[in-house]
Amino acid sequence: MAPFNVAYARALAADRLSLGLMTPLARLPGAMADLELERSAAEHADRHGFAALWARDVPLMVPQGTDLESVALDDPFIWLSTLAAATKQVALGTAAAVLPLRHPLHLAKSALSLDRLSGGRFLLGVGSGDREAEFAAFGQNAALRGDAFRAGWSLLRAALSPEASERKAFLQATGGYDVATVPTRRIPMLVVGSARQTLQWIAANAEGWASYHRDEVRQQGRIELWRLAVSERAVGRHKPFVQSLHLDLVEEADAPASPIELGIRCGRHALVAYLARMEAMGVGHVLLHLARSPRPVLDIVDELGLDVLPSFHATPPPGAAVRNLSA
Repeated sequence: MAPFNVAYARALAADRLSLGLMTPLARLPGAMADLELERSAAEHADRHGFAALWARDVPLMVPQGTDLESVALDDPFIWLSTLAAATKQVALGTAAAVLPLRHPLHLAKSALSLDRLSGGRFLLGVGSGDREAEFAAFGQNAALRGDAFRAGWSLLRAALSPEASERKAFLQATGGYDVATVPTRRIPMLVVGSARQTLQWIAANAEGWASYHRDEVRQQGRIELWRLAVSERAVGRHKPFVQSLHLDLVEEADAPASPIELGIRCGRHALVAYLARMEAMGVGHVLLHLARSPRPVLDIVDELGLDVLPSFHATPPPGAAVRNLSA
């Protein structure tokens, strides 16, 4: 089997917990991201040694949940290309591209292009979508998104594969025409959320599963279910559990953790303790989604990089800054 790209080793392959950041990092209500600020934040994250920068796929500005403000985001592939140009090592991932609303051949073209242009730093996370208004606007039936996800996955996986045996069905579907030159390395594919599939299906087909923050007892149960599914459907293969975490990091280093929607509010010491517990449970990667805060986003990224990341690195990344421990 062909090897994975460098993004896999960066974010998903390690025995230790790795950390990523959801971008844009500064959440501006109803406004597009500040490009200069976000490029600078990406550079800081890259220099500190974060494993990945992630982007969401939100085709329409539809409010969701308790957040009554519409979400204004750039196309994730174009956005991540911008971050790729500003960084050198950090992996770049979608969390998640809405597969039922994107033709798998277009999605394959975007994934292969971004992976090539970033030097193999791309991670493809896909989901089934969670805004029903988008399905109506695209002329799709939201009730059938689970079926559409599986059909799209099969063609997408074949289009991205370096393996001739896997590519056969794809080339039959296209009349023998490819979307790009055949890749030499595999792009890791993650399922984000349930995608209306069973854990057994996800374990058999994806390189990993990304889920959401829950209280620790419930999350331990989900991890155990994931491990069972992997042991049944992917014997002997490493398939990490990825978790998102909404984070309001306060300035007081000793502030205890308290719950917020899909995450926690805390100081850095409580965050390190929480992440260590997640690592012990078997979480392979935590995707930090910074809450809106009066604190400058670069200060938050630097604090995470200097005072949190070192607890989860066997060795500091090349060129990483080191905080004076007496400070």
